[in-house]
Amino acid sequence: MAVSTRSFDTAPRLADRPGVHVSVLVPAKDEAGNLALFVEQCAEMIDTQSASFEVVIIDDGSSDASWTILQELRTRYAFLHPVRHRAQRGIAEALRTGYLHARGQVLVFYPADLQFKPEDIPSLVNPILAGDSDMVTGFKQGKYEKAFVSRIYNTLSRTLFHVPVRDLNNVKAYRREIMAALPMRPDFHRYMIVMAAAQGFTVTEVPIPLYPRHSGRSKFGLSRIPIGVLDMVAVWFELRFGQKPLLAFGMLGAALFALGVLAGMSALGWLLATGQGQRWAWTVIQTCLVLGSIFFATGLLGEQIAQQRSEVREMRRELGELAAGQRENEEREEQGPSRVTVRDTR
Repeated sequence: MAVSTRSFDTAPRLADRPGVHVSVLVPAKDEAGNLALFVEQCAEMIDTQSASFEVVIIDDGSSDASWTILQELRTRYAFLHPVRHRAQRGIAEALRTGYLHARGQVLVFYPADLQFKPEDIPSLVNPILAGDSDMVTGFKQGKYEKAFVSRIYNTLSRTLFHVPVRDLNNVKAYRREIMAALPMRPDFHRYMIVMAAAQGFTVTEVPIPLYPRHSGRSKFGLSRIPIGVLDMVAVWFELRFGQKPLLAFGMLGAALFALGVLAGMSALGWLLATGQGQRWAWTVIQTCLVLGSIFFATGLLGEQIAQQRSEVREMRRELGELAAGQRENEEREEQGPSRVTVRDTR
């Protein structure tokens, strides 16, 4: 189900480029009972693929033996690159850390709890490697806990953002430039599809089987519901008014200020005509004038902040291009002088 359209006629297939094609980013918090089997299944999947893979597992402040297990697994699997947070930072920070350590042109967000099998990763990745999509998200096939909450969340998200995918917060694969283009904010991974679609990237969804957890328990409870709703509102405001905050605050402030002026003129006319004044009316008028001025000033301040954010985003883009160029030079040197790298210039 495509969300937006974009031409790929002149884009080279990512699978035709040298180096690492796919980086699987795996946030892991207290997953000692799952890591060995997960990595083993990743090895089986990688052996069947023509594209080159790496697996970046981010230990997000685990209190069990996860890091020790990852260190041991690294000696057995060359594709494995473990990274460690000494304290828990959350999935968004873990994905950001994985992105900074990954070398692939396609990134995959995949959990370590084995509710999703590594054998299904190619179904997410192949449309991107073939140049048919920018992002591929899975929608769950099978029974799972908190299905009712998930349906409410997805229904609200589709209504608010008009992105016609069935599961916004699931495993997904996406081009590296999507991660570079997204604003960094807590829990941004939940709305990665929404923000990517808003910037013109294409989104496709595929069915992904869901299995019972192999070990451990879910880290998420009902307490996440109000946080998710507030995040949803924040993302909606970011997409609607993030680039032009004066459009929201300025219009509201101007409307309140104009209402106060008109009410004041009406109250003054009534006072001159009847000789009677209404104290409550003057209180409302003063409130409208003060709030209108504050909102308008807030909009002007927001415009300055938006300008600074645009400059920072441009700097990040340029730094990303420099880093990409450096990686391509290193890969070219590893491949030898006879190999020619075709750069994706989209």
